[in-house]
Amino acid sequence: MNVLSIENLEKTVDSKALFSNVTLGLEEGEKVGIVGKNGAGKSTFVRVVAGLVHPDAGKVSMHSQSNLVMLGQSVDFRPGTTIGAYLYQSGNRKTELLQQYRQALESGDIRTQQNLQPVLDHEALWDLDNIYKSYLTKFGMNYPLDKPMDSLSGGELKKTAIARVFALSPSIILMDEPTNHLDIRTIELLEDELRSSRAAVIIVTHDRYILNSVCTTIWELDRGHFYRHPGSFQAYLERRAERIMMMQKEQDRLASILRRELVWLARGPQARTGKDKNRKERIDEMLSRVSNVQDVRQTGFSSLSRRLGKTILELDSVTKSYGGRRLFGPFTYSFCKNDKIGIVGDNGCGKSTFLDIVAGLIEPDGGSITRGVNTYISYFDQLGRGLDESKSAIEFLEDISSKVVFCGNEISSERLLELFGFSREKIRVSISAYSGGEKRRLYLISRLVENPNFLILDEPTNDLDLETMENLEEYISGFQGCVLIVSHDRAFLNCTCTSLFVFEDGNLTRVPASYADWKASRPSARQEDAKPASQRPRRERRGLSFSEKREYETLEDEIGELEKEKARLEASFASSLETEDGTLQERSVKYSALCNLIEEKTERYFVLAQKAEE
Repeated sequence: MNVLSIENLEKTVDSKALFSNVTLGLEEGEKVGIVGKNGAGKSTFVRVVAGLVHPDAGKVSMHSQSNLVMLGQSVDFRPGTTIGAYLYQSGNRKTELLQQYRQALESGDIRTQQNLQPVLDHEALWDLDNIYKSYLTKFGMNYPLDKPMDSLSGGELKKTAIARVFALSPSIILMDEPTNHLDIRTIELLEDELRSSRAAVIIVTHDRYILNSVCTTIWELDRGHFYRHPGSFQAYLERRAERIMMMQKEQDRLASILRRELVWLARGPQARTGKDKNRKERIDEMLSRVSNVQDVRQTGFSSLSRRLGKTILELDSVTKSYGGRRLFGPFTYSFCKNDKIGIVGDNGCGKSTFLDIVAGLIEPDGGSITRGVNTYISYFDQLGRGLDESKSAIEFLEDISSKVVFCGNEISSERLLELFGFSREKIRVSISAYSGGEKRRLYLISRLVENPNFLILDEPTNDLDLETMENLEEYISGFQGCVLIVSHDRAFLNCTCTSLFVFEDGNLTRVPASYADWKASRPSARQEDAKPASQRPRRERRGLSFSEKREYETLEDEIGELEKEKARLEASFASSLETEDGTLQERSVKYSALCNLIEEKTERYFVLAQKAEE
């Protein structure tokens, strides 16, 4: 069932057309991830869908029984709002019903109470406060409900807002970069909730784990146009590559024709006598069609790194406490060339404090630190220290006067800024006029061009789109020095780090493994198996029943046939024309349902396979 329809939607901001003629539909239970460059209009789009921003043209329609809840990038609340009162903010239909009933109780309005009681029964709203409390606890918000919102940290505000979203049990959820300010543990809880939710979801995120494991459809916003890709993020990447390849072939064909035509055009007037009078017009038309199919995506991005000495940086029994609570220690480690280390742990465990100690900004409580004479540290911190907002971006970078190598060649500061999403117009504007995200990106660039051999990055992926993030991953992969990274982006850690420093219960431990390998070694099943045999619950050992055995024997063939059907539908997406399976929209719906069916049958197959081994 369609729960939300978008028809011919258009929006222009500051004379720039963000998107136009957008027609899309959201099905019940569908999970959509929106991807695109920074500034493309993703956030504006979801705000238009939520009704917070008016479109210039087109409309958004919802099913009459739909209940939509939006989680924006920032958590807004009125001054003096408590955690408990925040649940009733922003005019949601469910909370409005409860407030009307409570007002009727206070005023003694029996008639309104009687009218609202069956509605509250039907909506199961009597326990809304308790449901909200349970979600707050689940996301680690163990505070009294009368605690003021303005006393919470950025991560705690985001957790409270997420708890509110799920407590309201909406049929449609809109989320704009929900993982910012969250630690990995909370992001994994969010991921689980989204995956198990029956709500239809539209989410703007650069978290590739969520895009791949939660989303059943990808909407790509590229230069004002939306492209709908049924399936996971991985399937989207494969189809996007195919689309770009086909577009590039067309561009190559046009370029080949143009080369011949421009030779003709360059000849003198006499040589062109008797030729097609419309030929020049055709050349102009072809020139207008030639475009850069995909913005330049090159690899090999690196800085001119300084040579490291024999001693790089050594930590010897370093400890740190705060407010009587031990953050870590004693911790000992000697950094080696090409160390690329990720740091993971819950919010507030001391990750940023540890980076400040390594960078020499604060002293440890105990132990010693030895830095090599050739070690030059560049530190991308959370505060943006040293960003001169009186200058333009190009002035700021050129004052640093370091060189950057790209594909073996030195590139200008202007080109480097383009690689990180800054337009040529933007780089000459005063930094003071930049948004918070733009300042963070510029600050990151300034750390890279300092020519470091020891790079410290504290949450570098916030405010980066996927393409820019991939540029940063390329930079780190080619970096010849040491890299120390705090990040909540699990895919980014997997792509860049070969080992981890793990914060747990006041201890800091080095783990010589990638994030994925470390996580795989810590499932609840392993924790259960670690218990003494006397403490483990006894499990009844039994094989398959007769009916289960027959089901098990046929499932593999069924899944194989479904996979063939899936491949056939995928091949049909190369054309937007109607086929025997219907229109592109109808095929997309069939594909989504087919993927869900394959997933259900595959899960059932593995359940039966495990049971057959018992």
